[in-house]
Amino acid sequence: MNFEDALEFANALVFAKSGNHLTDLQQALIEASWSWKRQSYDTIAETYGYSPTYLKHDVGPKLWKLLSEALGEKVSKKNFRSALERRWRSEQETISSNQQPTTLESITPVGDSTEETDGIGLRPGYGNGKPRHDWSEAVDVRFFYGRQSELAQLQQWILSEHCRLVALLGMGGMGKTSLSIKLAQQLQHQFEFVIWRSLRNAPDLSEILIQLLRFLSNQQDIDLPDTTDDKISRLLNDIRSHRCLLVLDNMETILQGGAQSNAAGHYQAGYEEYGQLLRRWGENSHQSCLVLTSREKPQEIGLLEAEVLPVRSLQLSGLKTAEGQEIFNIIGSFQGEEREWKQLINRYSGNPLALKILATTIQKLFAGNISEFLNQDAIIFGNIKNLLEQHFARLSAPERTVIFWLAINREEASFADLRDDIFPPVPPQQLIDTLESLEQRSLVERKASLFSLQPVVMEYVTERLVEQICEDVIVSITAINNTNNNWENSLFRTHALLKAQTKDYLRNTQIRLIIKPIVERLQIALTGKGNLETHLNQILDTLRGKPALAIGYAGGNIINLLCQQQICLKGYDFSRVTIWQAYLQGVDLQDVNFAHSDLSKSVFTKTLGVVFGVAFSPDGKLLATGDVEGQLRLWQVENGKPILICKGHTGWVWSVVFSPDGNTLASCSSDKTIKLWNVSTGQCIKTLEGHTSSIWSVAFSRDGKTLASGSDESTVRLWDVNTGECRQVCQGHTGQVLSVAFSADGKTLASASDDQTVRLWNFSTGECRQISPRLKILNIWVCTCTTD
Repeated sequence: MNFEDALEFANALVFAKSGNHLTDLQQALIEASWSWKRQSYDTIAETYGYSPTYLKHDVGPKLWKLLSEALGEKVSKKNFRSALERRWRSEQETISSNQQPTTLESITPVGDSTEETDGIGLRPGYGNGKPRHDWSEAVDVRFFYGRQSELAQLQQWILSEHCRLVALLGMGGMGKTSLSIKLAQQLQHQFEFVIWRSLRNAPDLSEILIQLLRFLSNQQDIDLPDTTDDKISRLLNDIRSHRCLLVLDNMETILQGGAQSNAAGHYQAGYEEYGQLLRRWGENSHQSCLVLTSREKPQEIGLLEAEVLPVRSLQLSGLKTAEGQEIFNIIGSFQGEEREWKQLINRYSGNPLALKILATTIQKLFAGNISEFLNQDAIIFGNIKNLLEQHFARLSAPERTVIFWLAINREEASFADLRDDIFPPVPPQQLIDTLESLEQRSLVERKASLFSLQPVVMEYVTERLVEQICEDVIVSITAINNTNNNWENSLFRTHALLKAQTKDYLRNTQIRLIIKPIVERLQIALTGKGNLETHLNQILDTLRGKPALAIGYAGGNIINLLCQQQICLKGYDFSRVTIWQAYLQGVDLQDVNFAHSDLSKSVFTKTLGVVFGVAFSPDGKLLATGDVEGQLRLWQVENGKPILICKGHTGWVWSVVFSPDGNTLASCSSDKTIKLWNVSTGQCIKTLEGHTSSIWSVAFSRDGKTLASGSDESTVRLWDVNTGECRQVCQGHTGQVLSVAFSADGKTLASASDDQTVRLWNFSTGECRQISPRLKILNIWVCTCTTD
């Protein structure tokens, strides 16, 4: 029994038992161990470039266990050959008794079609003889990691669902090329012809078609059509007669990129006929399949693909943590906790090529210590940066605009967020087209209606943003004064360095990763903090008086850069300058001139308008206010920080009060309504309606089940808090009821009116028990207050 027969037989046994073929690494280990002078694990590791520990304690034991299950007896590296040969002899004996032996041809691959012919009386994969393969410059995929679910999906599409056109899409380094070769190797017995071609050097389609037609005719067809259209027709005729698998790798090289491109998936000039090939291959009926790989989706795939049509695309995501670790194990030995492995691989989104580069760097510079590498916080370096630069270079100007804004946002952003950010504004349709194009270029991830960047892409784009902003600031004065479009395209004008109204932790991240690095680089370039301040002031003077379209975000960016340097703004003149997204909370603005400035989306030290009502929570930890803007605000008493803003009233809020348990807040307004609010969420629980004029005061009963209110129509109303129904109306006052309060025992309700009386009511019956002597009810004082 020779080795080739043994390997085929072992593969068949394993497949019959588990439904999976032997991996390339397992086959290599069997080959190295087959000779009676079997190699040691150390020798095998050195030969194939693996870690000895990985082979000895991981791959080897798993392989011998797998073969033990397939052979029905315990085998090891030492005895698996004799066990395999015994099984082989046993299988040979079954032939004489008309029993089917275990060979690859006798087993239907996972997801294989049950059809026996290809439409011309020939069994798929055999034709008039042995299948013919042309692998051209296909790389060695002996060491292949993960992707088993992707392979199964692709086999299902091609063999069972008879897909004619399949696209493998993903970022550079995701393993599209390796997957296409591995797929073709696994399917080669199901096709008469297997042809793999790389488009890396952007060959003319006519050249590719000539190679295909001659290969399919065994070099007999030398009288080929003159036009590309006729060559495509001849090819389609051939693939109807023969079952062919064609793989075209690196299709992005013939697609537009950079400034010439408005959207992904469009062809470079002179390569449009590739689109004709894809369209006709996908639309015409046949049993062949074309698999293409690309960093972006050709437009024909997007137009033809659907769940019920034989055209599909598979977007490759990164490897899982365990699969990513396999790559590291090949390079050598590494030390890291489980959480560190997960953090490391997730940081690079499981990109196989990035992980290979990373593994080599950590092995060489950090002796395999993952924790030490993570502590450096260095994500973009060397060939990883080169890989990302290739992607970035393909982006159009609108795509770069969106990419930069996603990096500024730092977390998932909605379509509305991006449309609100982008300056100058763009039509909705243009933004839709741009986002779709970025998805097709495999650079933007979408979850539901939210868009984001992979972590490694985020870091790269942030670095590009910082570099470009620094360049723009240095040349900005000259650019503003010139008539060319340098200033028009300046990121310093079109992008905000931070978003003043975003969440605190995101704004702090924007300051740390964008503004602070910009300040540090500019201080070096302009030789000092003082020179940078002078330079920013010169830009400010140059922009003064110009329209908002000419200034954009530059005014706000200047203020944020000044504040990052702890520069005192006292006496600064920002008059007649558009100031967007400036964060000035806690900044001393004494004598600062903002006359005729547009301060949209900027944040200052919070100043409250006229406040009519205040109330402490029962535990004294929260303070509620009601104001002239119709809003309720909740504050932490200890540090004065705002917690919630409750919006719902359409008139002034005159009074606020907490329920005895502190869980509910009641408010009354000039809009003739009372609202009950959930203190934890700020949501409106109920709206109580019945008063016909402004309501001045509200109070909870001792048990919190009843709410009293006084209003302009001289009445006091009692409300059931649970149902929101008015339980009783107390009448007697002849003027506005300005205040209500319950006694400590909860049995008496007091009300005060501008009719100069105070009335005491029986809470149970609603009867007026007593009227005070006429008193002069003082006017309510109102005030404004600020909090830093």
